[in-house]
Amino acid sequence: MPVKNFEPLNPNSDVTTTRTLLHEAIPITGSIVSGTYSDNNIKNYTHGQFQSVYDYPYLSSSANHIFDLTIGYDNTSFCSASSNTQNSKKINSYNQFAQTLLGYTGSANDIEIFESDLDFGDNNSQMKEVFMVNFSRLLYKDQMKKGTFSIAFGTASWVNPFNNAGAYTNGTIVTLTDASASAANSSNTTQTRGGDYGVLYASGAMGSSNKESTGVNREAQGIVFYQQGIAIISASVFNMTASQVATGVASSSLGDFYYNNGTTYTTTNAWASASISGTCDAIRARLYSLSFQNTTEINSQIYFCRAPHNKFNYSSNPTYTTGSKIRVKNVASDQPVSYITTVGLYSANNELLAVAKVSEPIAKRPTNELVLRVRLDY
Repeated sequence: MPVKNFEPLNPNSDVTTTRTLLHEAIPITGSIVSGTYSDNNIKNYTHGQFQSVYDYPYLSSSANHIFDLTIGYDNTSFCSASSNTQNSKKINSYNQFAQTLLGYTGSANDIEIFESDLDFGDNNSQMKEVFMVNFSRLLYKDQMKKGTFSIAFGTASWVNPFNNAGAYTNGTIVTLTDASASAANSSNTTQTRGGDYGVLYASGAMGSSNKESTGVNREAQGIVFYQQGIAIISASVFNMTASQVATGVASSSLGDFYYNNGTTYTTTNAWASASISGTCDAIRARLYSLSFQNTTEINSQIYFCRAPHNKFNYSSNPTYTTGSKIRVKNVASDQPVSYITTVGLYSANNELLAVAKVSEPIAKRPTNELVLRVRLDY
């Protein structure tokens, strides 16, 4: 008959928990988003409210969802007019993201407005015309790592920068980063309904040295929500000239914007006049590069399973004995010996809950004690 020995675990001394954060670099080139697959990796929908971007033609079983892209503006924006293309859908998209990520001002029907600063709710640096990049959970995992987000665009002088030669032409590249949002310094991010967010500053400007007298950070052109994997970027980023990029200070005007009307690129205020999908096409055509690090959180329960000197010295394998004698003993006075190969974790009702295997059998005798470290990841 197998010998059953149980050693109770002391929750105060034999059990502990740990947390491990794993990071993976995610680089996305503009050529993948717009150019490499002739937009066969872009999925548009009949509702026309957003488009999905894949890393391969989306009808292929090998395709992975990268992000969803859409635009919107607040109903108090100068773009808001009933005569504009998809006006209500653009307002609804803005409100949906703002309500989910920021919430309300206090009134049940008054939704917060996105701001490109850390003083949330002060109504400075409002971003009323934005585009939203909603990343796939496959990419950002549990959350984005703070201080690693970077996205680069061509400015207003770009017209379909990824031409047939696969090169960009005629433009200034503006890079938005959250470099100031260090994971070790929580004061550089703000806690909201949608979790922590950091500010995206143009071309490396940090926001402390380039403030205007009014306290408005003109160089701040967007925000990124780390736990939600969402970037909200101001439309004015596409109106930055070379000198504005160099100083980190952008115009508050949207200016003209190039968008794809189906055959050619036309200059107008696309936020008001173009369809959502047409404007998203133009945004993708301007995307030069995008990168961040994701975070995978691994929680572990660690059990220290102790084998005292006077226990577990006999195997529970029925072949361990023959004729009521231990097979591995040739002399009656020899000490018994067994080999530990498996550790079982039982409930209070002696129900087997988990099994752990050791890499190689461990000899156990009455003259030694063992402590086996068992880790359960979840």
